[in-house]
Amino acid sequence: MMPASADTIYALSSGALPAGVAIIRISGLKAFEAFVRLTDRELPAPRQAILCSIRNRNKETIDQALMIVFPGPNSFTGENCIEIHSHGSRAVVASIFSELEQLDGFRPADAGEFSRRAFENGKMDLLEVEGLADLLQAETEMQRRLAVEQSTGKLSALYDGWASRLTRARALIEAELDFADEEDVPDSVAAQVWDAMRLLKGEITGHLQNGGSSEIIRDGFKVALVGEPNAGKSTLLNALSGRDVAIVTDIAGTTRDVLSVDINLDGYLVRIFDTAGIRETLDVVEKEGVRRAVLTAETADLILLLQDNDSTPKQFLISFENARRLRVRTKAALSSSSANDDFDLSISAKEGLGLEELRLLIKQEIESRVGAVQTLAPARARHKKRLEETLNYVSDALNSETMDLAIRSEYLRLAGTSLGRITGRVDVEDLLGVIFSEFCIGK
Repeated sequence: MMPASADTIYALSSGALPAGVAIIRISGLKAFEAFVRLTDRELPAPRQAILCSIRNRNKETIDQALMIVFPGPNSFTGENCIEIHSHGSRAVVASIFSELEQLDGFRPADAGEFSRRAFENGKMDLLEVEGLADLLQAETEMQRRLAVEQSTGKLSALYDGWASRLTRARALIEAELDFADEEDVPDSVAAQVWDAMRLLKGEITGHLQNGGSSEIIRDGFKVALVGEPNAGKSTLLNALSGRDVAIVTDIAGTTRDVLSVDINLDGYLVRIFDTAGIRETLDVVEKEGVRRAVLTAETADLILLLQDNDSTPKQFLISFENARRLRVRTKAALSSSSANDDFDLSISAKEGLGLEELRLLIKQEIESRVGAVQTLAPARARHKKRLEETLNYVSDALNSETMDLAIRSEYLRLAGTSLGRITGRVDVEDLLGVIFSEFCIGK
């Protein structure tokens, strides 16, 4: 049996069938053999779409399709590749797959295997691969922008630049160690090295501080609706989502568990959580709902403290110190003499009053965290962890003035290794299966 790398792989790389067009991708050493077998024609010029009749083993026509050949290494995977643009019926695709599986050395691709081969053949680094995965899953404009920055190599270029500066610093230290008595190595070299490393430390620190903004864009801005029973939380959730996600009744305690809905707010992904009404209760199920409500609020980016218009403004029973809060008066359409001075906003979700103002306040909260102008920032927890390691090693090198230069140089080498693990420049085999498993089949 041949190793997986020697196999020629194939998969449907377009959307679910049936569809107007189906794109089948083939990659590997024998990819061009598939073209000849399916069309009974010679290979066309590279990267030019030609119309071909695809035939089975009995020379019966399966379909007419556009076919494109991409000779390696100038292809997505770096291998010989073919794309078949056929009609998107299940029968056509099944017939083409049936022909391919009869060919020796061919097999269906695993999830993410095309992208993994692109990484292994030096067409993309790990950052670009992860950016591509995020781009495929992007649902909002800001997620798309963040993914494009990463998938097009901008973030990789930043980290590679830092790695080069670490390498240069180590080279200067080695020169000082090896040629300390030579006139070619001036005394000011050491000072230059550590000035440069202090500057690098500041850049990495600032970069990490921007990491929270990319997490909000990638994973969503979490808004928790919190309040007493019948404060209007479920009604507000339905109004913001534009559909009946939560059951709404006049019975206190209807919501027992945490419900959530994702909305696209001017390009930002916002995750809104409807929680159980917080009150003292002996009901075991409702008590668990209250516990989950408190936990959801404590991990949210923004808490909306809801209180209905007929209630007297009061201090909320539970204090949430770790998240920004907005006090919202609900059911504002009902007549009331209560003053609104203690509230940031009054709304009526049922009547649609104040909802646009609420959306604007939420957007302002997001932009206050991420900044109106996006900058390069670490997009995943894995990146942040490695950057924190890098920062710690650089700090150790700077804070070890009394130690031998060789030890300080070793700290810088470890810093470079941590940076390299982000892009895959050093051994990261244990990460590959996790990363590529996020991809769909055919990518």
